[in-house]
Amino acid sequence: LLKAGLNLRKKVSKAIVVFRALQSSSLTILDHWFESEPLKATLATDAVIGAMASPHTPGSGYVLLHHVMGELEGRRGAWGYVAGGMGALSQAIAQAATARGAHIFAEKAVCHVLLGRDGEAQGVTLQDGTEVRSKLVLSNASPQITFLELIPQEQLPKDFVQRIRQVDTRSPVTKINVAVDRLPSFLAAPNARNGQPLPHHQCSIHLNCEGTQLLHQAFTEATHGHPSSRPMIELCIPSALDPGLAPPGCHVVSLFTQYTPSTLAGGRSWDEQARNAYADTVFDCIEDYAPGFKASVIGRDILTPPDLERIFGLPGGNIFHGGMSLDQLYFARPAPSYSGYRSPVPGLYLCGSGAHPGGGVMGAAGRNAAQVAIKDFRHL
Repeated sequence: LLKAGLNLRKKVSKAIVVFRALQSSSLTILDHWFESEPLKATLATDAVIGAMASPHTPGSGYVLLHHVMGELEGRRGAWGYVAGGMGALSQAIAQAATARGAHIFAEKAVCHVLLGRDGEAQGVTLQDGTEVRSKLVLSNASPQITFLELIPQEQLPKDFVQRIRQVDTRSPVTKINVAVDRLPSFLAAPNARNGQPLPHHQCSIHLNCEGTQLLHQAFTEATHGHPSSRPMIELCIPSALDPGLAPPGCHVVSLFTQYTPSTLAGGRSWDEQARNAYADTVFDCIEDYAPGFKASVIGRDILTPPDLERIFGLPGGNIFHGGMSLDQLYFARPAPSYSGYRSPVPGLYLCGSGAHPGGGVMGAAGRNAAQVAIKDFRHL
């Protein structure tokens, strides 16, 4: 009985921790564990990354938990780079699929889902008119594209359509890809004389994170339609670990920045001038930490929230296909009664970031959806 009681106590304690993470702000949780403001602010970036939220926002504690709940090669909460770039991961999945007989139609957009007489999914039609027939269809597109663009609205329950339309897809992210002719040298840890990458070059570098108030101020500016004057910057140099990504002596720098609203104040759109002005602000900030960075830049690619939506099909530019807030998680993702990967259309399954448990490069939604689809397939 004593052992059972102790086990129950541990389970209850863990449940309380999870419950607190779901409802609390990340700052509440971080204040409980840490005193150092720079440390709290750096950790808080994982609580707001990809989210139009502040460290003070209730529920941001879960986003922090979401980013540290996994593991890499047995190391809990660890992250890693994909050799060859993120595209190599897609290629590895494709190779595994084709090895088992899959046919992949690359660069051919899906126009709509084919439906049978009883409203069941029977395959997809590509934009060039090609019909691909199948007993089951799994979509890793966003819920908005899957159910509002690929399926006739009259085939779906009205309350379901309304719920999908109401999903909060606000995104604060502007991604900037940079090519440089030399390794950035930071004042806090200058480069070695031989120019070889140091340990910090092989990690995620967080800038403008000296205090949580800086993050909150950056968030506040974006809520008023203004790109942050001192953006939150997460800087990675994947070529420091994977030299094949850049010519000898050169590097690629990935900048994940916040906060930028989808629509600018006054209803203005992101034109070329606005893009470059924001990128210049980001580069000025980096220059303060690593003098000479701006002079090393030989090319840059700026992707604002509208660009991320247009190019990658991310609704509102949201990398999670929808906010990771409590009202859009678990049984409510993507909609109440449809969190089990099956959709209102028989034979159509949602397996992307808009499904439970949400975004991140972890494959959980796809794996879970595949298991449900396999189970149903056996009864067809």
